[in-house]
Amino acid sequence: MKVYYESVVLLNFLLDYMILYGTKRILKINQKNSRLLLGGVVGSLTTFLLIYKVSSKELFLIKILLSTSMILISFGKRNFLKNMEYFYLLSILLGGIFYLFDLPQNILFRYSILVFGSIGVMALLIKEIVSYKEKIKNKYQVQIYYKKKWYNLEGFIDTGNQMISPIKKESIILVNLNLPISKVIYVPYQTLNSRGVVPCIRPDKVIIEKKNFSNCLIGLAKNKIQISGCSCILPNTFKEELC
Repeated sequence: MKVYYESVVLLNFLLDYMILYGTKRILKINQKNSRLLLGGVVGSLTTFLLIYKVSSKELFLIKILLSTSMILISFGKRNFLKNMEYFYLLSILLGGIFYLFDLPQNILFRYSILVFGSIGVMALLIKEIVSYKEKIKNKYQVQIYYKKKWYNLEGFIDTGNQMISPIKKESIILVNLNLPISKVIYVPYQTLNSRGVVPCIRPDKVIIEKKNFSNCLIGLAKNKIQISGCSCILPNTFKEELC
């Protein structure tokens, strides 16, 4: 029975460590894994609830206290609420395996399946969430004021957009819009596969995430912008100011 109990403690520790590690990866927290290991040790203390009878209210309070301690030990006080949010999100998603599959009633076997099955689930989960965050972090709300009219767009920073007007060194924002054009500025461009000119206009005002950008032109894209949900491509030169 002693070996059985120690096995449950070990499996519980591994599960808590994986959830903490997943939180670290998703939020890109720069923290030593030794802190996460210590947080996992604290989380494994919930195993003692198997041998002590406590009320549902006491159980809830103990779990809140231990999970709070795990976050503080592993990541510190900085961004505590956000860290806690993702910690609980991963806990709920992984814990859902119990309900998705009809697992054996033997607690040791259940924990074994949960922990080792969760390794694959966690890897896929981290990959998808990190990939999604990478996609959305370069998206910005763009407002263009031109000829007494505001245009609200969603822009995407493209590292490949290095176009700059040759004389005034103005960056180019590429858009898919039908604008009333009066004065056109032609800016030459060159890529690995082609070269040409893009027709541009000078906007009255450009606001991106409540920041004013004055040294830029609006380029009228010939082809439809393929990035999902975006109607304009921001130049790479804006990245430093927006990040």
